[in-house]
Amino acid sequence: MMIDHEMLTGFSKSFGLFYLIAMSIGVLVYTFWPSNKKPFEHAATAVVSDEEDKPCL
Repeated sequence: MMIDHEMLTGFSKSFGLFYLIAMSIGVLVYTFWPSNKKPFEHAATAVVSDEEDKPCL
């Protein structure tokens, strides 16, 4: 069995597709994991706070 250009490109396209799908699933699992709720809520409120009334110096 000879390895030619078409075989390599087909393999790399398939592997790339599965790699991107796996990474997307990993990001979604990380995002919606229950123990990550507190850090994400902190990050959402850390930039803009209602307590600060003056500009940052």
